Order: sequence, then C-alpha cells, then structure tokens
Amino acid sequence: MSDTFPTQAEIVIIGGGIIGCSTAYHLAKEGKKDVVLLERGQLTCGSTFHAAGLVGQLRSSASITRLLKYSVELYDRLEEETGLATGWKMNGGLRLACNRERWTEIKRQATTAHSFGLEMNLLTPSEAKDIWPLMDVSDLVGAALLPTDGQANPSDITQSLAKGARSGGVRIIEDVTVTGIDVVNGRVTGVRTNRGDIACRKLVNCAGQWAKDVGRMAGVSVPLQSVQHQYMVTEPMEGVDRDLPTLRDPDRLIYFKEEVGGLVMGGYERNPIPWAENGIPDGFVFSLLDSDWDHFEQLMEQALIRVPSLAEAGVRTLTNGPESFTPDGNFILGEAPEVRNFYVGAGFNAFGIAAGGGAGKALAEWVIAGEQPMDLWVVDIRRFSNVHRDDEWTRKRTLEMYGKHYTMAWPHEEHESCRPVLTSTLYDRLQAQNACFGSKLGWERPNWFAPDGMEPKDDYSFGRQNWFDAVGAEHRAARERVALFDQSSFAKFEIRGKDAEAALSWICANDVAKPVGSLIYTQMLNSRGCIECDLTVARIAEDAYYIVTGTGYRTHDFAWIGQNIPDDLDARLIDITEDWGTLSLMGPRARDVLSVVTDDDISNEAFAFGTCRDIRVGPDTVRALRVTFVGELGWELHMPITAMADVYDKLMAAGTPYRIANAGYRAIESLRLEKGYRVWSADITPGDSPFEAGLGWAVKLKTNAPFLGRDAAEQVRDNPLAKRLACFTLDDPDIVLLGRETIYRNGEPVGWLTSGGWGYTVGKNIGYGYVRNGGGVTMDYLKSGSYELEVACERVPCELQIGALYDPKMERIKV
Repeated sequence: MSDTFPTQAEIVIIGGGIIGCSTAYHLAKEGKKDVVLLERGQLTCGSTFHAAGLVGQLRSSASITRLLKYSVELYDRLEEETGLATGWKMNGGLRLACNRERWTEIKRQATTAHSFGLEMNLLTPSEAKDIWPLMDVSDLVGAALLPTDGQANPSDITQSLAKGARSGGVRIIEDVTVTGIDVVNGRVTGVRTNRGDIACRKLVNCAGQWAKDVGRMAGVSVPLQSVQHQYMVTEPMEGVDRDLPTLRDPDRLIYFKEEVGGLVMGGYERNPIPWAENGIPDGFVFSLLDSDWDHFEQLMEQALIRVPSLAEAGVRTLTNGPESFTPDGNFILGEAPEVRNFYVGAGFNAFGIAAGGGAGKALAEWVIAGEQPMDLWVVDIRRFSNVHRDDEWTRKRTLEMYGKHYTMAWPHEEHESCRPVLTSTLYDRLQAQNACFGSKLGWERPNWFAPDGMEPKDDYSFGRQNWFDAVGAEHRAARERVALFDQSSFAKFEIRGKDAEAALSWICANDVAKPVGSLIYTQMLNSRGCIECDLTVARIAEDAYYIVTGTGYRTHDFAWIGQNIPDDLDARLIDITEDWGTLSLMGPRARDVLSVVTDDDISNEAFAFGTCRDIRVGPDTVRALRVTFVGELGWELHMPITAMADVYDKLMAAGTPYRIANAGYRAIESLRLEKGYRVWSADITPGDSPFEAGLGWAVKLKTNAPFLGRDAAEQVRDNPLAKRLACFTLDDPDIVLLGRETIYRNGEPVGWLTSGGWGYTVGKNIGYGYVRNGGGVTMDYLKSGSYELEVACERVPCELQIGALYDPKMERIKV
C-alpha cells in the first residue's frame, strides 16, 4: 500500500481503539475499500490498552444484547481468521446477590436473558462457591451464571480487527493529528490534519475520550465525561484457575477476573473522580494516571470480605486509567443530528470491549445505509438534546450514573443530579399541590400527585411502589370524571412553506393532504418500512402544519423530518417546544369543563374527534386538538407559554363541581395500556413495521401516493408477518409486569413483553409484546395458542386479549 498521505477517501474514521478498528473491519467486510483510519498515536493508545477486558452480554435492550452476543461470536472466530491472538476465552460470568431485592433483580435479569436467547442459570450459594472457590459466600442469597460470557485481551483483539481491516483494503495511518473538520451546507466534506487534508464523503468519530473535542470541530455535541477508573492486579494466587469465570458482586460494587494466575479486581465507587475537566493533556498516549490507594481503599475493603485470601496476595499494579462515560450509562452511536454524514461511536462506559464487535458492525452498517440497521434507540446519539451541550450538566449527571453502575436498577427510577433544568410555568403550582416530578430530556414532569399527608417521593422496590394507590386515584379521575395533565414538555414543531404538504406527504406514512383543521395520527417509516417516528400532525393553514411528538424524541424526530425534506421543496421546519405549553383535559366530563371557559362551540358536531382549531379561553387563543392518549373524551390544549397559568386556573375552577384532579405521567401509562395505545421506543421501534404492530390502518397504501418506506411496507403487508404485537393479562395483583418478561406459547418461548403495567379500571396486569414465528403469525396462530409469561424466572398462565381492553361507552364520545 502507498506511503503517500491520502488526499481523499469515501470514509474517514478518527480513532484507532477497539471501536474504530471494529468499524473499519466491518466496513471492509461490507466491501468498502476506500476507507482511511487516522490514529493520533498508535492503535489502542487511548483507553483500549488499559481496559479490564470483561465481556458480558446481557443488557436491558434486546438490540444491545444482540450486539454483545455478536461480539462474542466474532471474538470466538477472529483469531482463526486473522492469525493474531485475541486473548478471548469463554469462561463464563457469575453475578452475586447479597439481599432479597438484589436476588429479585437477578431473577428478573435471568428472565430478560431467556427472552433474548441467552443462557443464564440461577445458583445456590454453595453451587456458586463450587465454581468460584476463593470467595466467601456466607452473605449470599444466590447467584447466576452466564456460561457464554468471558474475557479478552483488549489490545490483542484490536490489533486482530485492524489486521482484518487492512486485509480488506482499509488504510490505517498512525501518528496523525486531526486539526479540523470541513462542513459545507450542513454536510461533512473533509478532514484537516497535521499531515495534510483529506476530502471525504463520510466521517466516523471513534475518538474515545477525545470524541467530544472532535465533535466540536464540526459543531457536533458528543456528551461524555472522562472518569478515573482503577483496578488492581495481583501476583499469582493459589486456587486461581485459568478458566475461573469473571465475577460481578454489585452489592459490594466490585468485579474480578483471572489474569496470569492472579486476580484483577476493580469496581465502581459511589464517589467517582472526574478527569480532564479542562481538556485532555497533549501527548496523553499510552498514559495512565497516578494510583490513588486512598480512593481505592473503599473497594479493597469490600474485596477482602468477598475474597479473604487477597489479604495474603502480592499486588503487581494498581492501574488508574481514565475512561469515557455518558449521562445515561449507554454508549453513543449514529449520525449526528447537527451535521449530515458525521457519525459517532464513543462513550462506552467501560464496556467497550464487550460492545466492540457488535457496535462496530452496527455503526458500519449505519454509515453505509444512512439509517440505523435495527432498533438502536437506547444508544442513538439523537436521544440527547441541548441540555447535554452543557459540560457541567453532563459532568454531574455522568458522575451520578457512574456511581450507580452497580447499584440496584430500580423500576421507574429517577435520577437526582442537575435538576430542575427545564420547567413548565406551572411547576411551582403543581409542586405546591404535592406533585412528584420525574425528568425527561431535562424537563421536569409530574409523574404523580401525593394525597394529603403523604410525601411526594418515590419509594423504590420490585413490588408495588408507594405511589400505586395515588396513581390509581388519578386513573379513576380520568376514567370517571375529568383530569388535567400538564404535558408542556411535548416536543412541538411547525413546518411552513408552500411545499409543506408535499414534504410531509413524502415523509408521513398516513395521508396528511387533508383540509385545514384536520388532525392526523401518523408514523414515519424508514427504508425498511419500519417506524422511525410516531406522532400527530395538525394542519393549521394551507402552508403550515403543527407537529406534536414525545418529549424524549425531540432531537430524533426533528432530525429525521428535517433530513428527509426533499432539497427542492419550500418547507421550513421550526422547533417551538419552549414557546408553547400543553394542558390535556381528559375524561367524560371534559366537555362540561371546557364549555365553561370558552364561548366557542365544542359540541361533537362542531368539534369532531381528529380535528383541531383555535378557541378562546378568556383573553387567550388556544390551539385545541381533539385527540386522546388515555381513551377518553378530551382535548390537548396548546398555547403560548405565557397563557398557561391563566388557562390552568380557569380549567381547575371550572372543574371543581366535577371534582377535577391533577394527574401525571404514571396515570397516562396505565390508561394507555388499557386502551392499547402504542409507545414509540418500546412497543413500536425502527425495527417494527406498522403491520406487525397492528397499525397498518394508518398507512396510505390504498392510495397511489409515493412515500418514504412504501416499497418495504408493501412487502411486509403482502407476506406472512414474522411477528405480531399482542396483549396479555394476568389477574394476580401481587405480580408486577415491567417489560421484557418472556412470552411462552404452548410451552415454547416466542417473544417478550415490550410494555407492562397495571390497569386500574380492568383490575389486571397488562402486557404487550410481539409473538414471533418463522412460519408467520396469523390471527388464527395467535388465538390457537396457550400462553404463559415468565416473571422473575417463574412461569404464570396469562390470557391473550384481542382488541382494546377498555372502550368508553359510545355516548361518552358523543355527549
């Protein structure tokens, strides 16, 4: 290969750690040869060389577990393929539980593993000790073994991937510093370096701890923080077998693995130390930080309790190597929303070796196709927002998440740092009325309201949590009377221009070419015919639409819409989220309340379901959308933020005779489960078709109109469905459904729940999940099966439900 520095390439990768080399390897496997990888020092010199090398596969996301499973499959064959040793061994992984709540968590994790096709076996303390003889098990309640987990040598695996990439035609250049990135008309056009400039069509930022700085060269936000992470390596110890499984002891915040007859021991302390808060020093190549024994002592004390023989072991090293962590504990993948063809693979939260193979494959496929190859929402860079551009916010939240790396992952857990950031104008009013707030993309949102005498604070457990009855009261208010929800955190966009209809007609799967005043529920599909966005579109003028989507999807949906507006159309997308507030008035008495505060005709004949128009509430103009996500008569009332307090006060006063109630997002969840409404990122994702999700009625295939994803949607419609979303119920109130419980049909696993919760009106546990079958899932196939759900490793019979569990009486819709 030529030694001349290249001046152009189709794809440039920045960063020669395991993620960059894996991405290069997989691009080569896909036939991409015009690829250049740039490394500022030598391969692995950032954080890869000092990584601990544990390879665990189980995550709470099916897609991420799938990526990690692929990593194991790749590492299993890579040495044979390239001829370079990888240090990979499938010695299994043990997880310990020292209390009943942790044991419940592990049993739920085992069920998740079974859902995702991973073997995970529960063990007694004595069985665990047989596998890991050095540990004291006197405090154990139980343990679990994942036999296909293992460990690897990070540097060796990276070099092996690099050799495979080179063999496929990728050029790897070391000792080159990227000094700038060229962006023209919102697209990457080239990379500047200390050795010359390279014109390119696509750029992949795999720069590890430097990824934030590389992103800023192009105006791209990559929210991560470097954190000191220490582990100790002992001299050889008696009883340490080469095939000793890796060990995670989350209650003591520590982990172990075998290394050259000794042990590696590290952990995740609750008081982590950030690093490089003012930038990474120049020349930080194959570099470590000074050992901090005082800080490590808290982990050492726990390790000596678990493995008493450590007290007699010699210590070879205490490694202090900084690694990059993110504000939510998930890594960052995908095309940046700010700049087209700028891709990111970074922030791996100390499981970059485990994720390296699968993440590199997914990123390579994303770069080639221009869209995510599967549902990767939990790691999608578009899950972040402007809040994450604040370095101080990112640092504090990341340190909180690092400190929770091994703490209990409670259901419905909220994080505490850096709050509040974004609030509705009603925040103080609702707080004074005992609102318990949660946080979503920086927004404070009322999750539930505590009754008098109860503190508005979550008390976490795996059983029914302390808010269960309070949420039930809010649920019943919406079903039986009327409730008011502050949903100001909704993402709100406008698309304006003479071609607004043409633009949305191309992007939306449903027909939006409707008269002014129409309100359309629609998906937006990717090229595979799967659901990229799920939202409502209101036509407010001949040349303007108002778009409402979920709080957490603001960046993602704005980017998807904006990037798919054809270049030759006059259509401008505007984000007005902070400028407008939203109150949702829901329940059989909603019309009675609204009619008191407005003189406009809001009868069913004048204001039908699926329409929108402006109404007057006192001096304020309110954009009223006749729509519901709770299954009751109601309106979403959208208004300039300055009108919120006045409109709220008027509605609450008008609702007093009907015992109107404040209600929060946990009530919405229960209400929507009873009605069967889907949630994007859970029940419907970029890996699910509308036809599989029971939403085919919202796809305009009966028209001849072209739209994004149409060809793929037709193929799904015209062939047997490989999976179909179904509803299941359980009567036992002591069982708690959370999602990811395994679905069994006639004794065989066929899927897992995507959503789970309690329906207060129907008095049942409700779960939704896809039933899968290679031969096709027809309605007859669904109905002919006998079903069970596995909950925390116990199977319980359940009932398949066809259609919505709850429908209000027709007169409620028409009154």
